[in-house]
Amino acid sequence: MRHCQRCRKPSQILTMSFFNTEMICIACKDAERAHPDYEKAKQIELEQCLQGNLNFEGIGLPEDLK
Repeated sequence: MRHCQRCRKPSQILTMSFFNTEMICIACKDAERAHPDYEKAKQIELEQCLQGNLNFEGIGLPEDLK
């Protein structure tokens, strides 16, 4: 079983954060979605991908999600 890189809890399902390169569980992803900067992080990620930067490290994890 894998562990969430943010909360460290075991999880069978992980997804990439839009704020950084952490693989996170669904509970942490839900917390991200509720954050006021989530849409901004998604948009910047999309722009970077469209420019060919497929290794974008994200805009950084906000302090209140750590």
